[in-house]
Amino acid sequence: MTNGSTAAEQLADFLRSRRAALVPADLGVVTTGLRRVPGLRREELAELAGVSLTYYTRLEQGAASNPSTQVIDALARALRLDEVERAHLYHLAGSATPRPVRPRMRPGLATLLDAMPDVAAIALSPVQDIVGWNRLGHAVLASHLDPAAPTSDTPPNKVSMLFTDPATRALHRDWEFEARLAVASLRYVTGPLVTGHVNTNGANDDIADLVSDLASSSVDFARIWAQHPVESCSSGTKRFLHPIVGELDLTYDMLHLPQEDGHRLMLMHATPGSSHDDALRLLASTTLSG
Repeated sequence: MTNGSTAAEQLADFLRSRRAALVPADLGVVTTGLRRVPGLRREELAELAGVSLTYYTRLEQGAASNPSTQVIDALARALRLDEVERAHLYHLAGSATPRPVRPRMRPGLATLLDAMPDVAAIALSPVQDIVGWNRLGHAVLASHLDPAAPTSDTPPNKVSMLFTDPATRALHRDWEFEARLAVASLRYVTGPLVTGHVNTNGANDDIADLVSDLASSSVDFARIWAQHPVESCSSGTKRFLHPIVGELDLTYDMLHLPQEDGHRLMLMHATPGSSHDDALRLLASTTLSG
């Protein structure tokens, strides 16, 4: 590449370099025999990104310009670009600055959650995405979901699950109370995000998307959101009807992390010596043997 390269040519060079750096096995791509090129083939990357092979080939040949934001987003995910590389890709493509990637749970927090086997623990992002949980937290709240769901590109959202996931709805013995509490908490937690008092790495756009999606997909959410309930919901009791152990009442506490970036830990435990404590211990034993 020379200093006189066009933007389309620089974009093509960057795409080729990042495609060549990928390891097929890391992406679940099955390979047989010798491969003539390092990394992924064009058709493999195009399939992973959900982009037309013909159009992607034109991008790599410098024959296409001004790709859409959707295409750039898809390619960035398929190429496993970090945030700096994503921003560079957007710049080369002549697109607007990308929305920052939603922050994920720090590795140290994952270790902390796993160190509390007798407490059901989940980590929440500023907009209530579940970005981490320990075995018991997963077993209590979402045993029907993949344990690795919080580490995916689209982690489960605690509020969205309550309104759109039948299994989560059935989990709560008093769903209406829990639904109102969830909306009230969402309004309370997102207040500082909207006013800019918390550094959330682009969470305002995520809030708007979440509320818009839920308002259009759930009549119940739209109804409760319009009532403007607001509560801090820092502690209380969750009354579950768990598919494995039946009635399960757990006390919960919300802990705000010291970085003041909007992330929180939700810790749930049962009253010692109660039938709910017995049920929680039984559930814990099933997670260890599973």
